[in-house]
Amino acid sequence: MWKKKTIWVVMPAYNEEKGIYNTVKNFLSIPEVDKVVVVDNNSKDKTIKLAKEAGAIVVEEKKQGYGYACIRALKESKADYTVLVESDDSFYPEDIYKFLGFIEHFDMVKGGRSNDHLIDKEADWTPFLKYGNWFIAKLIQVLYGGPSMRESGGTYRMIKKECLNTLLPYLSRGDAAFLPYMVTIASRLNFEILEIPIRYRKRSGISKITGNRWRALKLGFTMIWVVIINRIKPLKII
Repeated sequence: MWKKKTIWVVMPAYNEEKGIYNTVKNFLSIPEVDKVVVVDNNSKDKTIKLAKEAGAIVVEEKKQGYGYACIRALKESKADYTVLVESDDSFYPEDIYKFLGFIEHFDMVKGGRSNDHLIDKEADWTPFLKYGNWFIAKLIQVLYGGPSMRESGGTYRMIKKECLNTLLPYLSRGDAAFLPYMVTIASRLNFEILEIPIRYRKRSGISKITGNRWRALKLGFTMIWVVIINRIKPLKII
């Protein structure tokens, strides 16, 4: 709890046995974090077992897809401030304090891998990923009049309860383009979003998307399409 506000950390997980234990344990070591929820998306390894051993609440999402797992994770939270993050131990739990420094003034604070000095040399953040994310982030900024961002992806973010409750009924995209999709919907709903620089390190295990360059390229084009179409289509509650 922070200033009488509860904080839950929620995360999607699909075959993340190599990173899930440390991720959960390290986030629970932050005194201000009240609960950690892991959404298992049909893992075939020891993800569920290790998440429970580390102290997480584990729920299952049978609809396969990164976006579906993220949506379920967000729905599970009952906190004043919800933190969405990866389960691969690539983000630093201590960076929660950076989000807390701004969340009172914004509806959503998202982390951006925008400063090279904060990125470990072994991290999965190639020039291909860096500049692809930058391009889509600037496309969002131009088409939606903000927010000012240097990364369109990046799971690590904190959301106020009021923003999340309003946003959730509009969220339905189940694939890996979920992150910019979420930002564009929030922008259409006139929520205030801030991006701040965060640290990033080598993930545990292999990424299911960015670990393959052609899959990452395909996802990039999908994200561009999502950003454009979300700007012109009517907003509808699902």
